[in-house]
Amino acid sequence: MIEARDFFAEAARAGFDFYTGVPCSFLTPLINGALSAPGLAYVGAASEGEAVAIAAGAWLAGRETVVMCQNSGLGNAVNPLTSLNEPFRIPTLLIVTWRGEPGIPDEPQHALMGRITHDLLAVIGVAHAPFPAARDALAPALAAATARMRDSGLPFAFVMRQGDVAAEALRPAERPLPAPGRRADFPAAGARPTRAAALERFLALVPEDGAVIATTGKCGRELFTLADRPQHLYQVGSMGGASGMALGVALNTRAPVFVLDGDGAALMKLGTFATIGAHAPRNLVHILLDNGVHDSTGGQPTVSASVDFAAVALACGYAYAAACAGLDGFEAAFREATSRPGPALIHLRIAPGSLAKLGRPTVRPPEVARRFKAFLAGVRAAGRDAPAAA
Repeated sequence: MIEARDFFAEAARAGFDFYTGVPCSFLTPLINGALSAPGLAYVGAASEGEAVAIAAGAWLAGRETVVMCQNSGLGNAVNPLTSLNEPFRIPTLLIVTWRGEPGIPDEPQHALMGRITHDLLAVIGVAHAPFPAARDALAPALAAATARMRDSGLPFAFVMRQGDVAAEALRPAERPLPAPGRRADFPAAGARPTRAAALERFLALVPEDGAVIATTGKCGRELFTLADRPQHLYQVGSMGGASGMALGVALNTRAPVFVLDGDGAALMKLGTFATIGAHAPRNLVHILLDNGVHDSTGGQPTVSASVDFAAVALACGYAYAAACAGLDGFEAAFREATSRPGPALIHLRIAPGSLAKLGRPTVRPPEVARRFKAFLAGVRAAGRDAPAAA
C-alpha cells in the first residue's frame, strides 16, 4: 500500500502533470489527493469518454496526462480510446480499478466486468500492468509505462485493486458559482446558410493564432476541403469528443481555442457543456453548426429542433451564448465572443447537406495531431501564449 502523495510525487518526476477522470471508491484516495494537492491540475469529467477526450486535448497542448476511472467506465471510454487515441497516436496513462475481481465479493453489476477487465484492455490494444502498490515499485513501473507509451504512442493502463492506496481525506477548494452569462439572439429571414458558407465565414474571421478542433464527419471534411492549416485538428472519430478535447487544450494554453461542433455530436456528450461551464476557460469559443440531421449517415433527424443550446450553455455556466440564423448574425456573435472572456457558445442553425465535391483529409491523423501540437508550441514560443492554470 502507498499513499496518494507517493504516487503524485513519483508521477511528477516522470512528467505527469494533468489529471482527469470519474470517481470510483477504489480511486477515492487518489482523486481526493488530486483535488487537495496545491497546484495539481485535476478535471472531474461527466463521463469516462469525456475524460479521455479532455486528456487528449491536454496532451496536444503539451501536458502529460493521467485518466482515472472505474473498470465499468471502460465501456464509456472504449470509443475515444479506439477511435481517437489509437488513430491519432495520443498517449495517456490510465488508472483503471478492478471492481468485481474474481474471488473478492463485490456488487453484482461488477461481476462481468471484473472477469473481463484485462481481456477488454488487451482487445482494444491498451497495454497494462498491475498498479504499483509499493513505494519502491513506483519509479520502475512509471518508467516502464512511459517507455511503452513513448514507443507506441498509445495509452497504457495500471489496474488498481482495492487497498492499493491508503485512505485520503477530501479537502477540496470551493468552486464559486459563475456570474450569469449574457445571451444574444440574431434572427434572420430567408434560407439557412450551408455549413460550407458558415465555415468560409469562420475561416475569414479566425485569428492566425487560434487553435481549431473540428468534430468528426462532414464538418471536418468540409473544413479540410476549404482550407488545410496547421492550426486545424480534424477529429475523424470519437463522435461527441471534440468539445472535451477543446476544453483540454483551452485549459493549457492562452491561445484562442475554437471547437466546431455538430448537433448530433453535442447531444451525444451534452454533459461536456457542464464541465466547460464549471472550469470556465476564458479562451474557448464553442461553435455549434446545427443542421438538425446526422448528415454523414444519410440525413436521419436529430432532436436538436427542440433544444435551445444557447440556454443550455448559459445554464451550465458559459459567459456568453448566441443563437443565430444567418451568417451576418454569426459574424456579429463571433466578434462579440472573441472580444470578451469566455467560455462562449455560438449556435448557428444551418441547412442540411454538404459540398458536392467533398474531400477527406489527406494528412494522416498522427501527423495532424503532431503538427497541431507543434502549432501550439510555436504560438507559445513566439511569445503569444503562456501556459494557463487549469
